[in-house]
Amino acid sequence: MANLLVTGGAGFIGANFVRYWRAHHPDDAIVVLDALTYAGNRANLSGVEDILFVHDDIRSTALVASTIDDHDIDTIVHFAAESHVDRSIDGPDAFLETNVNGTHSLLKAAKTAWLDRGGGRPHRFHHISTDEVYGSLGPDEPPFLETSTYAPNSPYSASKAASDHLVRAYNRTYGLATTTTNCSNNYGPYQFPEKLVPLFIINCLSGRKLPIYGDGMNVRDWLHVEDHCRAIETVLMRGEIGETYNVGGSEELTNMAVVDAICDAMEEAFSVDPALEARFPDAPPVGGARFCALKSYVTDRPGHDRRYAIDAGKIRSALGYKPRQTFRAGLADTIRWYLDNEDWWRSVMDGSYRDWLDRNYAGRMLGQLA
Repeated sequence: MANLLVTGGAGFIGANFVRYWRAHHPDDAIVVLDALTYAGNRANLSGVEDILFVHDDIRSTALVASTIDDHDIDTIVHFAAESHVDRSIDGPDAFLETNVNGTHSLLKAAKTAWLDRGGGRPHRFHHISTDEVYGSLGPDEPPFLETSTYAPNSPYSASKAASDHLVRAYNRTYGLATTTTNCSNNYGPYQFPEKLVPLFIINCLSGRKLPIYGDGMNVRDWLHVEDHCRAIETVLMRGEIGETYNVGGSEELTNMAVVDAICDAMEEAFSVDPALEARFPDAPPVGGARFCALKSYVTDRPGHDRRYAIDAGKIRSALGYKPRQTFRAGLADTIRWYLDNEDWWRSVMDGSYRDWLDRNYAGRMLGQLA
């Protein structure tokens, strides 16, 4: 039996991980620590039994240390982060505070509880990071390896790179038992509608423009969030202390291909379920149009990385992990989830979120959410 502290457990990937872990490890104790900033939502954990929720900030080092002690935490799974590139361009300070100072706060608390006072008892600090720390790839360059040089190009990726280095340093300097995963683009249930897949699903349903940055040929590797959760589980159970593992979906796609896949999947959903036209009267099929007619090119964002690609050979060969979901099947499941959970995504699209869209995407990302 393990006692987990999951930071950012009310966010997109964190909440999916909590749900996954509770289903597959029912005897383990789970404490969720989340500051409930704009993308954190207690509703993401609705129906998950036997978890303790702590509403606080990971920068509260004393609070984290006491939580570790009070609940005999032996495993920290660290998701808490500011993660949206556009927000980091507009306001980088919050990314440094959460991603760098927040991670350092957790590391200090873990060291105090597990090494200084705990005498080196068995423990694990698992850090979730991103492929964006490696920078951008050319069209013919090989995918990123765990040994690839860090070359972050946005304030977001720079802050995650710094946090990766801190985790490594606490392992090498103090002997803290750490592991790190750098994952590719995630998609799936409970994703806040500022990211490409949920934003475009909801814009399709609302009949709003699908804003495509630049020429739409930027390439990303796509990973379903449940496959990501399985990868983290694999590393926690079998990963070697001090190691980093890249986690990818083996689904390299241009942004345009993703947009076309969303449009095609939405066409399929509306064709098999006529009731959707009544529920979403602003969707293109109601007026006899197709979803692809909503595509719109907008000004590219500054420093937009051209291509990310993950070489996941290490986690496959060393730990026996590989993703199960294809992008096509995972996207269809994701669209069905958003269709079945309209109340959820409408509730998270509050006034403050709409105001942020208006301030930051005006002139770039047309078709703001209603």
